[in-house]
Parts: sequence; C-alpha cells; structure tokens
Amino acid sequence: MSSKVTTTINDGVAIIALDDGKANALGSAMWAELNAALDEAEAADAIVVITGRDGMMSGGFDLKEMGDGPQDALELTSKGSKFARRLMAFPRPVIMAAPGHTIAMGAFLALACDYSMIKEGDFKVGLNETLIGMTMHNFGIEMGRYHLSKAYFNRCVINGEIFSPKGAMHAGFFDRVVPAEQWEMAIPMAGQMFKQANPAAFKGTKLRSRKEIFKILDQAIEDDLDPDKVHAM
Repeated sequence: MSSKVTTTINDGVAIIALDDGKANALGSAMWAELNAALDEAEAADAIVVITGRDGMMSGGFDLKEMGDGPQDALELTSKGSKFARRLMAFPRPVIMAAPGHTIAMGAFLALACDYSMIKEGDFKVGLNETLIGMTMHNFGIEMGRYHLSKAYFNRCVINGEIFSPKGAMHAGFFDRVVPAEQWEMAIPMAGQMFKQANPAAFKGTKLRSRKEIFKILDQAIEDDLDPDKVHAM
C-alpha cells in the first residue's frame, strides 16, 4: 500500500504532506498515517506544518468509508475529532499551509492548528455537512463555536456556506491568504517565525488557555460515539 502521508523533518520543522492523488480523503488509513507522522514530529520535538498537494488540502472525510454503516461513520468521525483535539494540545506550534481546496474535516483541521494560511487562488473552503445531508457532529459544532468569528458561525456551521480563501480568512478558518508568487517561501518563513517562541512558555500558555474548551471537546467526542445521543437529535 502506497503512503498517503509523507513527513520531512529538517532544521526543527516537520512538514507533513497529504497526497492520495485525489481529494486527500480522510479515511482510517489516512488518520493512522497522520497520527504516526505526528508521533515522529513529537519525538523530534519539531514544529509541525501540515500541507497537501498543489490545489488540494483535503475534501474531508472519506465518504465511501462513511457509507459502510452507521457505526463505521461514528468511528471514523471520532478518529478525525481526536486528531484535531491532538493538534490543539500538541506541545509545539502546529501550522496549516493549505495549497488549495479545504472542505469539511479539512477545514476543521485548519481551525485546530495554531496558525493557518492558504494559497491565493480559485479555491473553496467551508463546512458543507448540511449541504450533503449530514447533521453536524457535536465536536464540529463546538470547534466552530470556539474558533470561528461569531458573525460567521451560523453561515458556516448551519448554512454550510462555502467561501473563497479571502472570505474564509474573514470567517476565521485562516489567519492569512498568501499570494501565489510567495507560496514557496511561506512555509519556511512560518516555521522560522514560530522558532522565536520559547518552547516551554508556548506549550504552557497553549494548554492553559485551552483548558476549558478541551473539557467541552472531550465531552463532545464522547457524545458523538453514543448512538442513542446521535439518533436523539
């Protein structure tokens, strides 16, 4: 089986790149590889940059795997939620460098990172769950409530509005839209920027400031795995 995730660690920065040749669908195999890549970065005490291939960050969960059955869908969703939660608690800075379309769970990963940027272009960003007939999971709702600009919460989480990179930045998915001609330098520059932070102080402040949202997210993950609570909605 060919790898869908490659990790390159150089000068204290781990670049984790997704590429399944298609939409970078987030299925069980991809989550396993992403967690292994994060393990490798953590062992190296490296700053993390998560990226995709030109034109595509991720189209979200693997819908084929989601369609295998209700329990499979719950378990796959939980894997994504736990990975996003892990990013939020990762001891070193985590940066998303999205080179293209960033949809559904891909967009939640952008929210989970400490700093997120997207390449300028004709790309789509957003949470399309309600557009494709999926009730948003509790974890996703709480992530949106915590990270998105208040004025955009309904538009993103309930209405499923899809944005351009600039619109997505205003909504709160990204911190910066990078001009296409500057993209090649954006990743190393972001890595260098975060090297200025004191590691212990960064970790301590990150964990302390997110203590309350972690409690909420952990309960949401638990609720999302309970079929009775899911079907009661």
